[in-house]
Amino acid sequence: MLRLDCEAKDYDWGRPVATSEVAQLARAAGKELDAARPWAELWMGTHPSGPSRVKRTGALLSDWLARHPEALGDRVARRFGGGGGLPFLFKVLSVETALSIQAHPDKPLAAKLHAERPHAYRDANHKPEMALAIEDFGALCGFVPLGELARALRDYPELAGVVGEDLCAPVLAGPPEDGEAARAALRGAFTALMTADAGAARGAVERLAARLGRVRDREPWRFGLKDSLVLRLHAQYPGDVGVLAAFFLNYVQLAAGEALYLPANEPHAYVWGQIVECMATSDNVVRAGLTPKLRDTDVLCEMLTYATGPPPVLTRGAGDVSVYAPPFDEFQVAAAEAGPGGSVALPESAGASLLLVLRGGATATVAGGPAAADALEGAGGEPLDVRRGDVFLVPAGAAVTLGAHGDGVVAYLASVNDRAL
Repeated sequence: MLRLDCEAKDYDWGRPVATSEVAQLARAAGKELDAARPWAELWMGTHPSGPSRVKRTGALLSDWLARHPEALGDRVARRFGGGGGLPFLFKVLSVETALSIQAHPDKPLAAKLHAERPHAYRDANHKPEMALAIEDFGALCGFVPLGELARALRDYPELAGVVGEDLCAPVLAGPPEDGEAARAALRGAFTALMTADAGAARGAVERLAARLGRVRDREPWRFGLKDSLVLRLHAQYPGDVGVLAAFFLNYVQLAAGEALYLPANEPHAYVWGQIVECMATSDNVVRAGLTPKLRDTDVLCEMLTYATGPPPVLTRGAGDVSVYAPPFDEFQVAAAEAGPGGSVALPESAGASLLLVLRGGATATVAGGPAAADALEGAGGEPLDVRRGDVFLVPAGAAVTLGAHGDGVVAYLASVNDRAL
């Protein structure tokens, strides 16, 4: 395997060092971090905005793969192109403050945005992604059923006032959930909200927050999950129109070991918790709320599919290894666990994989793969100690077995989706 040095990123929405999984993994790997900053993301892969490097030499992983295409794998090169780039980007996220209301463009839109504004959209690829909870995790994801939105418009006059009577009416009329009329009604109402006058939206959010505060204090039995979420978001982004957008979106709460996946052109916002995340190799984000960054509201409202209903949730299986395989060619993630003294064999792939040791430690043994490639460790079946915070490239065709140490081991393996190979 090839030991990697990976980049930790400090964004304002991240967690303090003491509670940030990102910070703790980076420190375990030997990095020195500014304790005054919130640590948000650990990037593992070849994307130029946060490229991994070979630990032993400092060379870019992408350059090493370009010199050793056999490690990337012939099937991956044929399917996604060679040149040293992995088709997926692997991350850990530590979320303290909600991320923006956002969506990721499909390939045609990504190419268009990159050509027009390369400073804002830095690549031309799409970005389907999957979030796998490593602890309880909350997210807004996809549009609620139209009936639920209609109830919100009736029950929250502050929301209805910003959307406007004319654009509330088609939703309240109750068109069939899966028809074009429903999509048109949802598109009209959401666009009206997100493009509303900022002052009007701020006033509505402030009135709503004040009213919900009174309900929480005087009639707590009437205070629901979305009400709590609205107050949370308002505390983080006072008066932002994205607070009201929460009524349009499903509020999904994952337990550890559960995952959700997000195709292109679907609205979402991660709200709290910590996850392992995998996506196609891209950093394209179109934002429209809960953010101080660039808002491309018109682009966002135009690009969305306006499909409704809760997103599918993937769950962990009963064995030592669970494979989370979303309907995207670029990636899948395997979660592997072994108790003290136990062992677990990781899934073998015809393409290169990235291995993250999240908890504990183990002795790794490796069979197969390009043993002659430089900087590889554990070649020829020699045992290799791995521990929390370690990240490795596993070359195509290599079979890895982890023999757990005293505390056991938990590891995640990101690879190209089997369906693409």
